[in-house]
Amino acid sequence: MIEETVSHKTTTPKLVEVSLVRFAGYFLRLGTFGFGGPIALAGHMQQDLVDDRHWISKQDYVEGLALAQLAPGPLAAQLAIYLGYVRNGILGATAVAIAFVLPSFLMVLALSAAYVRYGGLSWMQAIFYGIGASVIAIIARSAYKLTKLTLGKDKLLWGIFIVLAVTTAWTSREIVWLFLVAGVVALLIKAMPTKAQVEMIRPSIGLFTLPTLSGATGLFAIFLYFAKAGLFVFGSGLAVVPFLYGGVVQEHHWLTERQFVDAVAVAMITPGPVVITVAFIGYLLAGISGATAAAAGIFFPVYLVVVLLAPSYKRWAKNPQLNAFVRGVTAAAAGAIAGAVIVLARRSIYDMATLMIAVVTFGVLIRWKVPEPMLIACAAAAGLLLHRA
Repeated sequence: MIEETVSHKTTTPKLVEVSLVRFAGYFLRLGTFGFGGPIALAGHMQQDLVDDRHWISKQDYVEGLALAQLAPGPLAAQLAIYLGYVRNGILGATAVAIAFVLPSFLMVLALSAAYVRYGGLSWMQAIFYGIGASVIAIIARSAYKLTKLTLGKDKLLWGIFIVLAVTTAWTSREIVWLFLVAGVVALLIKAMPTKAQVEMIRPSIGLFTLPTLSGATGLFAIFLYFAKAGLFVFGSGLAVVPFLYGGVVQEHHWLTERQFVDAVAVAMITPGPVVITVAFIGYLLAGISGATAAAAGIFFPVYLVVVLLAPSYKRWAKNPQLNAFVRGVTAAAAGAIAGAVIVLARRSIYDMATLMIAVVTFGVLIRWKVPEPMLIACAAAAGLLLHRA
């Protein structure tokens, strides 16, 4: 047990030693029952691990949250992996990553199998008729929250947001180089680096350059594509949606537009990280092996970022140039999500019934704190009642 330390009349609660099995078990439960999105999951971790159980110090939690906000990757998963690293190094990070992702992955596998088997039946089509419309409203609400949280009254960030929203809606794809430009513009205007500081920023920009799919085939091509996609999750797991849409639907033609919206819906139904939607896509491509390759790909960069950056985190976390770059990229991600709402809405909201489902869902989310899975269940029921096979 670590002794209590008292400094300037402030008591720091003693940390409680816990085995790796119990620590990973907590994240297994959180991954199984944790609904509400990344902010809610991060809040659970603070309440449970810092305030109630004292397994993690407040300082470590705050640093992990800052890392998750700065680096690419789904926030909740990245925070969980960092806390695992704090407790048990690489072994802890690995155990927590598996425990946190595994429940939602298994749920997506089950839903994917049901979708493949029954997807052609009228009742299944009716369910996703309602769910698809509600998912558009949920994404719109997430874009609104992310915009409110990250942009404030900053005119530059709003400009970046508008440019990405318009280009994504107009082209129906996420233009990767615009993310880089957004980060660089924010960096140059808000925190012009010195020549020496350029060397500190370059590694973060280098994260965006991965090998292309040329020459890659089969499961490795699936893994590589989703590993690249994982580097564009800034601010919200939904930031990956416009990137995936452009690649999965338009570039590689792996899924139809309807199947893609259904894939996002499946991610909304299950707990844990939203980016687990890639397992559904992988399953439709190559069964269980494809789902595994896709999930491993999307989370590999997240795991790698934590393991590589955690030891030196304190040296670069407060770097103004890096923070400015990330703020620009996050504003771009928020804009891309907003643009994706328009793109996906064209495919999911096409009659009065779906419009009403979307409007009611959005209104409820704005007015009350209703769990998203409950809204999706209601939308599925509405779809069964309203959809004409």
